[in-house]
This record gives sequence, C-alpha cells and structure tokens, in this order.
Amino acid sequence: MDTLGSMAVFVRIVEARGFARAAEQLGMSRAMVSKHVRYLEQRMGVRLLNRTTRHVSLTGPGAEYYQRCTQILADVEQAESAAAAGTAQPRGVLRVNAPVSFGTLHVAAAVGKFVRRYPELTVDLTLTDRIVDLAEEGFDVALRLTNRPDPSLIARRLGRVRVVLCAAPAYLREHGVPAAPEDLTRHNCLGYTYWFAPGEWRFKGPGGERVVRVSGNVRANNGEALRELTLTGAGILLAPRYLLAEHLRNGRLVQLLAEYEIEPLGLYAVYAERRNLPAKVRLFIDFLAEYIGDPPYWEANPLATER
Repeated sequence: MDTLGSMAVFVRIVEARGFARAAEQLGMSRAMVSKHVRYLEQRMGVRLLNRTTRHVSLTGPGAEYYQRCTQILADVEQAESAAAAGTAQPRGVLRVNAPVSFGTLHVAAAVGKFVRRYPELTVDLTLTDRIVDLAEEGFDVALRLTNRPDPSLIARRLGRVRVVLCAAPAYLREHGVPAAPEDLTRHNCLGYTYWFAPGEWRFKGPGGERVVRVSGNVRANNGEALRELTLTGAGILLAPRYLLAEHLRNGRLVQLLAEYEIEPLGLYAVYAERRNLPAKVRLFIDFLAEYIGDPPYWEANPLATER
C-alpha cells in the first residue's frame, strides 16, 4: 500500500475520533480504513491505536507517530502548493460549511463562480446553523456570522453584516409600535437558538448602550424560518439585513427603532490552525473576500443575491 496515503488515513482517524467517521469523510469503507492502519502497524511492528467497540485512542508510539505524520503531510501539501502556484489550479475536494440562510442566499452563487474559475476542484458545501467541529467533521473552512470567533481557530474577517429589528404591519396594528428598546419587554420577540446570548438584545442610542431582556413564544434555529414566522405577524424579529431586505423594501416587514444602533455581525472565514494553509483553502477565502466586497454587495443593492 501507499505509505503516504495510509498516513493520511491514520491522521483522519485520529482527528475524526473513530474509524466509522473517518471512513465517511474519506469516502472509503470502514474495512479499507482499517486495512490502512494494519499496514502501518505491520510495517513498523508497533500498535498505533487502542481500539474498543466505542472508542479509539492513541498508544504512546501512536501519539508520537501522529505528530510526525501531520508534519510530513503538511510538508507534502506545501510542496504541492508551491509546485502548483504557477498555474493556480487547485485539485481535489474542498469541504465548506456555512449557515443555512446565508449559504443559500449568497455562498451558493459564489461557489458556482469559484468552480467555474477552478474547474479541477470539487466543492462539497454543507449548510447548517449549528457550530461544526472542523477537525472532527472534516471541513477545510467554515463561514460564520459572529462577533466572537472561536479563539482555537484562525479567523479572517470578510466583512460586516448589518442587523435590523422588524415586524409585519399586522403585528404592529394589533400590538402597537415600540418607541424605545425597553418597550420590547412587552412584545412577543422571536428567538434565534444560536444567538451568543439568547433573550438579550443590545441597542446603542441616546444615553449609551441598553441591554433588553426579551422573550417570546417561538424560537427556531434557522433565519429563514424565523423570517416566515415574522411575515405571518407572529412577533418581532432581530436578524441580518440580507435576510430581510426584499420584504423591508416591499412593505411586508417594517423596520423598528431605526434610530438605535444594533451591533453588526462580523462575517468570518475560519479554519484550523496549520503551518501551511492549503492552496485550495487560501484561494477560496481570497475569492470570497473579493466576491463579497467591502461593504458587502447586498448593502449597495439590498435585493442582490449574488454579485
């Protein structure tokens, strides 16, 4: 068997914390993944992994070998990137993760243009609103909307995403229009499951920052679902402007408390710390930064879903 290929499989098993998950990420059978490990162990005459039905852990020699493997594979990747730099034609599979709404509205179109520019590269795009573990789930890069990027990851800021407060006219006719942030305590405020501080909305205006504790009878883990709830008159929503722009323009939603500033979200590309960033990841992040622009293209044209 190819020793370098077996080393890559071994590293993936360790980072995925199991044979089954590594096999799924690599597109191999579990039997083939096991065969790669047996080949390495027989070649060196040492046991690299402790295996039980539920758990895989490194042996002492396995831990040392894992460190050496990651270094060797990084060196190989750097050599390949350097050799390919002249043509800038990345190959292989790039696994990208993005939030569902943002991914649907903006990332999908960007990926389409990216693969046309680099036709020898395959992009595996996964959309989910939960925070994924890049190493465990095998992602090369993730896009996140946050003001607190994970300090264990490398984060490159791509832009600023405005956040607005809104409701449907039907809701406002029935419940009134809030005149100040404190009025929101008397309203049904729809909740996003993954806010950093659920139930706590922050505003800046006369007198400084105001923190309002809000509550409501519906929450969801997806922005588009919350937008549709808001359109029915279910309550008041705090959400990124790119999700609401069309409905704010046609009057189906009304922006509230526009005189107060709501802290925008940072749009970040995050990836696991590596000594040498693969060319496919670097090229994708650079492309996305250029594609989105600063300020983002949807701020210049609120109805735009792609550049």
